[in-house]
Amino acid sequence: MNTFLLRTRRWRILIPLLIVLEVAASAWTPSGKSRQPSETTHDPAALLSAYRRVEVASVSDAIEQLSGRQMYMSHRMRPIFNTKFVGFALTVLLTKEPNDDPNALNGMLAAIDQGSKDSAYVMVLEDGNDIAGMGGLMGTAMAAREFSGAVIAGGVRDVGYLQKIGFPVYSLGIVPSTSVRHYRFAGSNIPVVCDGVDVKPGDIVVADTDGVVVVPRADAQKVLALAQEMDFKEHSMYAYIEKLKSIEEAVKKFGRL
Repeated sequence: MNTFLLRTRRWRILIPLLIVLEVAASAWTPSGKSRQPSETTHDPAALLSAYRRVEVASVSDAIEQLSGRQMYMSHRMRPIFNTKFVGFALTVLLTKEPNDDPNALNGMLAAIDQGSKDSAYVMVLEDGNDIAGMGGLMGTAMAAREFSGAVIAGGVRDVGYLQKIGFPVYSLGIVPSTSVRHYRFAGSNIPVVCDGVDVKPGDIVVADTDGVVVVPRADAQKVLALAQEMDFKEHSMYAYIEKLKSIEEAVKKFGRL
């Protein structure tokens, strides 16, 4: 046999084997234990990146399984377009108070201008279902500062423009009204209750077409690890169900529903 062809065939066999060995080695620590995905996500940016790759439903299930708490917002909290975002909560609270004070909402604007990349703007308007908590101007400022998105326990307006610039907003409804002269800034980066869910500054907000979930920052690593495990099982089940044409057998094998 031609020596060149023989060597070529040998390398075709060896190269895939070397790749497999390299991947296997990278998945094991010196102690011989499998490296957990959450061990590499202590960096805030890496943590958010990892959360972007898991389903919000799995995050919700993981929190409930680990703590017994339901940290998802209601079916009323919907996006203005299909999207997904993850960010660290920057909270703002407005209280209902008729006024003629031109400075009544200045603190709200300052909170936006002081926000950083990957912030998730979480605003609560007291009794504000029919009041727009934000619109195109605030959305433009958040997008310019690279916020991840916004969650408004109240309404939103200028939806056409927000869709145009592609800034993700979840709200309790779309309304043309304004908060000016009707509300007063009551605080930022404080604990709030947004659509029934406790949110603290720095908590992780995850949102997709299934809804919005808040992950307490102290639990972020263990919630992520369990959500990743749940995602892996669920995604593995699709082909298994198609092959066996049985969801019962898939649940028996993977223990996930």
